[in-house]
Amino acid sequence: MYFQRSIIISKSNTYPMTKRIITALILSSCLQPVFAQKKWTETTNGTFNIIKNQGGQTLGYSPNSGIKVLTVSGLAFKDLNKNGKLDKFEDWRLPIDVRAKDLASKLSVQEIAGLMLYSSHQSLPARAGGYFAGTYNGKPYKEGEVDPSDLTDQQKQFLKDDNLRHVLVTTVQSPEVAAKWNNKLQAYCESVGNGIPANNSTDPRHGTKAKAEYDAASGGEISMWPSSLGMAATFKPELVEKFGQVAAAEYRALGITTALSPQVDIATEPRWSRFNGTFGESPALSAEMAQAYCNGFQTSFGAKEIANGWGLGSVNAMVKHWPGGGAGEAGRDAHYANGKFAVYPGNNFDAHLIPFINGAFKLKGKTGMASAVMPYYTISWNQDKKNGENVANNYNKYIINDLLRTKYGYDGVVCTDWLVTGDHKAMDVFIDGKSWGVEKLSLAERHYKVLMAGVDQYGGNNDAKPVMEAYQMGVKEHGEAKMRARMEQSAVRLLRNIFRVGVFENPYLNVEETKATVGKPEFMKAGYEAQLQSIVMLKNQHSTLPIVAKKTVYVPKRFVPASHNFLGMESPASTDYPVSIDIVKKYYNVTDNADEADFALVFIQNPSATIGYDKEDLKNGGNGYIPISLQYGDYTATEARETSIAGGDPMENFTNRSYKNKTAKTSNITDMTLVTETKEKMKGKPVVVSVNTTNPMIFSEIEKNSSTLLLSFGVQDQAILEIVAGKSEPAALLPMQMPADMITVEKQAEDVPYDLKCYKDSEGNSYDFGFGMNWKGIIKDERTVKFKK
Repeated sequence: MYFQRSIIISKSNTYPMTKRIITALILSSCLQPVFAQKKWTETTNGTFNIIKNQGGQTLGYSPNSGIKVLTVSGLAFKDLNKNGKLDKFEDWRLPIDVRAKDLASKLSVQEIAGLMLYSSHQSLPARAGGYFAGTYNGKPYKEGEVDPSDLTDQQKQFLKDDNLRHVLVTTVQSPEVAAKWNNKLQAYCESVGNGIPANNSTDPRHGTKAKAEYDAASGGEISMWPSSLGMAATFKPELVEKFGQVAAAEYRALGITTALSPQVDIATEPRWSRFNGTFGESPALSAEMAQAYCNGFQTSFGAKEIANGWGLGSVNAMVKHWPGGGAGEAGRDAHYANGKFAVYPGNNFDAHLIPFINGAFKLKGKTGMASAVMPYYTISWNQDKKNGENVANNYNKYIINDLLRTKYGYDGVVCTDWLVTGDHKAMDVFIDGKSWGVEKLSLAERHYKVLMAGVDQYGGNNDAKPVMEAYQMGVKEHGEAKMRARMEQSAVRLLRNIFRVGVFENPYLNVEETKATVGKPEFMKAGYEAQLQSIVMLKNQHSTLPIVAKKTVYVPKRFVPASHNFLGMESPASTDYPVSIDIVKKYYNVTDNADEADFALVFIQNPSATIGYDKEDLKNGGNGYIPISLQYGDYTATEARETSIAGGDPMENFTNRSYKNKTAKTSNITDMTLVTETKEKMKGKPVVVSVNTTNPMIFSEIEKNSSTLLLSFGVQDQAILEIVAGKSEPAALLPMQMPADMITVEKQAEDVPYDLKCYKDSEGNSYDFGFGMNWKGIIKDERTVKFKK
């Protein structure tokens, strides 16, 4: 309905106006709608409603959350803070920075403190006990009595009382459960405070199940890809970008909008337990892989793009671990107090920054740079050139503010690694607090030091109280205005990443779409093809492979010693086939009698190292430190340092962490004997050895007893059989050097790549960075030229 507004102009204001101005006023006032034409439609989708704006954003909201829909200029907007008017942060037409700054200015300090929290690990459903435990109406989860997609008591508490909005998701019962949980979580967030949606995240979750069979026509729980080290072995950044696109689609279907990845530390220390999560030891290769990974995860295309490459298909990439954690002394890892120090005997600190500053911070895609960064636990020993502090990177103002923020201009979110503000109580416990170098500070003082170093967020902390205490410390030192500005600075960064992915408009998932997306055949195929491209052939004596005819194979059973994981969960010893025999039978005839076999196929793991610390040594009068070995047989560290480079801990009364002349044993020495015994049983017939590895290793113990050596990095066994049978040709290259012996490992510098004397096999080939074979011999192509040492 339209009407013509009357224009009454008095004599006092008519004459100064020109005829043109009067005409413009009349034209702008006439034919205006009493009500703007409605440009949106609404439908119900189970527990939430969907609103589609003509030419604008799609909105999703829960009718039970209490929010209302505002109509402005005929378009629909969500009144998230329930004040009856359209605020800038609710206006999806405005630039993201404008919205983020507007909302940050409206938040109380308590609400900002909540944004700065990042939850502890959340399992769906919550486990009845242990690290991932939770309760439902005061009781543990019980199958058949509790809906696995319900929120736990603890989740409701930290969402409402602590204003937490960043949730780390671990195991999920199924994609359907994850989607339903996400919808309940988002509806709950929508119902409280300013309606800020949850930014759910995950550690990498695309690993493989070795014995799972691949079927091109069927899907799975989620697509399966080789480890990061395996993707590095392809030397193909374009493959990693494809992975990012697939993983982002699956993550968004699960309600996940932040990936706590990629891990781009250059793995210059071969004994490091987190080597497998990296892209190897090359700074250049790691930089390109980081760039491709972040591009794939963060970039939205077509109708899903909102602005600047960000949108409904985007997942924030939290690149880690600034400034690189791959130089832990003697290979020890900083998850443990015994591994808190990164050392730089080769004076090569700057090389560890390359994957960040030339990779994750210089994306070729529209999003520009990784939207978040996680520093590592380590104390980068003697690298603070301004304040001379030897404190963990999360606390180090020089490392965060002077280098990351100022020198390299990074204005994204910086989030601590998990538990960095916790109390340190043990030298060898994975979930111990990791306040390295500041152990004597109070909990609030640690939070304050992290905040003033330039960090925005506290990983693994559900409690806002110490953040508020840190704020009050700042008020006393700097005044309320400065501290409010500091808090808002972090709030803008954090909110920006939530706005970018579109969940302020619609955080809800269509469960059927989730089920159809996660693990769909197209994605499973892409992952399996990547696995095939990640397998390195190191040796192929007398062209043993491929074995194309359906011959008879002997697959020896493998002994797996009793073990416990990083959370202390026990696994009993076992002896069994290391591969699905049913899958093997699809390629070959199988026998348990080596005399009847044409060849043997042996599946083993790389030597299983310790964490470099042993309480028994401590009980016997030692300092507790032992070698980390990369060989199967017993290793005595006769060439280790007399005095460690770094040392010091409140629980120790010494600083020398040397393990010189001590001996380390490897729990899976039986893998070496399995190869030796199989060689004897086969009486000169071919022995094909497949090694799944997480680290460089000493090949001298098994190579001479192998006709063919295949190296894999977390693939399905079927992919290895495809190579053996010649249905796929090996094409991967070593993303790291393989040391000749443990002496060269002891003599190398923890911070320097390519400084190992490499193992040379019986065929005269050196297992150096970039080495790999196909059916024709040693691979020499554009990859080996581009990424040469």
